[in-house]
Amino acid sequence: MPYFIYKINAGPTALIKNLEKVAEHDAYKTAKNQARELRAAQPSGDQSTYKVIFANNALEAEEQLMEHREAPIVREWEK
Repeated sequence: MPYFIYKINAGPTALIKNLEKVAEHDAYKTAKNQARELRAAQPSGDQSTYKVIFANNALEAEEQLMEHREAPIVREWEK
């Protein structure tokens, strides 16, 4: 399964994200390094984020990125 790099921009609401596929790699190390380079080259005012995701295909990767996740509950002893 390949590793995908996506550029994520905020959409009109918190539940909607604009996804742009940047690259696809077979090895995690190359995907991670490219994502780091993209983050480092990002202009200071740019609010977009870059994420590396592991999925069977681009459609599955986009579905995982669009999925709404609940915030974890932090227990008293975890603070």
